[in-house]
Amino acid sequence: MPTPSRIYTAALVVIGDEILSGRTHDKNIAQVASWLQIQGIRLKEVRVVADETDAIVEAVNTLRARNDYLFTTGGIGPTHDDITVDAISQALGVPVIVHPEARAILEEYYTTRGGLTEARLRMARTPEGASLIPNRYTGAPGIRAENIFIMAGVPSITAGMLDALTGTLEGGAPLLSETIGCWVGESEVAELLRETEKAHPTCQIGSYPFWGEGRTGANFVVRSTEADDLAACTRALTTGLQALGRTAVFGGI
Repeated sequence: MPTPSRIYTAALVVIGDEILSGRTHDKNIAQVASWLQIQGIRLKEVRVVADETDAIVEAVNTLRARNDYLFTTGGIGPTHDDITVDAISQALGVPVIVHPEARAILEEYYTTRGGLTEARLRMARTPEGASLIPNRYTGAPGIRAENIFIMAGVPSITAGMLDALTGTLEGGAPLLSETIGCWVGESEVAELLRETEKAHPTCQIGSYPFWGEGRTGANFVVRSTEADDLAACTRALTTGLQALGRTAVFGGI
């Protein structure tokens, strides 16, 4: 059962030279963040690292230690530069093995697709002691090693792996939110935002400015795990905006 008073956190390491070079635009951050929120887990930080063992090891060891969960995407394919499994094994201080269950899955998947080659067998490699995350698309499974979840870089495959994990991780109370839009400059309401958040310690207010229709506006997102506190903070912010002669637009602009 979830523990409402306990905040569970996660970090994400996005691995791949193609992301850092701009050749590929990462789509996994948004979908992992959205999925985690539904599970009652906060995504606290994200790093993007190159296909370099030392960089991956450092990121993994730092982030797994200060979060309940660590997710990685990328670098678990069949080519020589897919080094994520090797790097995470090094971070954990365990050897890399060919996982028997993963090998059996791949052998079956590739029976009618040219057979299990040495390159394809690389996708059965895991840190010793790891378990598997099902992959309904290409057969090659994701990997769970301690509190680390090692997933594919292809967003559609990552989505399937997240589906397989749904409901299996312990989380706290889901983060609730309300959005209020207003045609106002941030600097004009900075003090109101600060004082409103201070008066409602279980809530956080994020401010997201924009420019449209020839004028400046902002959407204010109020977040809390407590529905009553969220409603009270939202009312206070709305009242504060009205006191400044501004109209609050529920749901945002």
